[in-house]
Amino acid sequence: MKSFTLGVALLALTAGMAMAENPMVGGAAMYEEKNIVENAVNSADHTTLVAAVTAAGLVETLQGPGPFTVFAPTNDAFAKLPAGTVETLLKPENKDQLVKILTCHVVAAAAMSADIGKMVADDGGMHVVSTVGGCDFTIMTDGDKVMIKDGMGNIANVTIADVKQSNGVIHVIDAVLLPAM
Repeated sequence: MKSFTLGVALLALTAGMAMAENPMVGGAAMYEEKNIVENAVNSADHTTLVAAVTAAGLVETLQGPGPFTVFAPTNDAFAKLPAGTVETLLKPENKDQLVKILTCHVVAAAAMSADIGKMVADDGGMHVVSTVGGCDFTIMTDGDKVMIKDGMGNIANVTIADVKQSNGVIHVIDAVLLPAM
């Protein structure tokens, strides 16, 4: 009985350590062996993003091999947009604009926060990153805090970094990144 109890304790400890390696997002465990879409659909904080990705026809792309870095705005980030913006973007006739905005949240590489911090430091405090959507955003740091300035001059803060995926990494952000108009 003693070895069984010890075995259960070790199993629980191992499972806890595995879960500790990848942060919880939106009340859900994020699993490194799942892809970006498979994990995002479980986050209660990303239902608007998932609906937008679906409406834009980007599900298959973000389930692809990548690697991708996705700066994932929360529901609260989308709620900060002017009233009616999300509803308007989700309409089929606005699909091109929605695709542009969403792909401006994706970089074709797996960049962990340590990599981003090094790029910023190597560039003297600011690093310009080009996205899949053709946007150029400026990444800055303040200590361990990572911030992204979009094409409109708005700042998004990374609130949860380094959420590992089988095809890249997600960094949760508190604002929607917009392309320059």
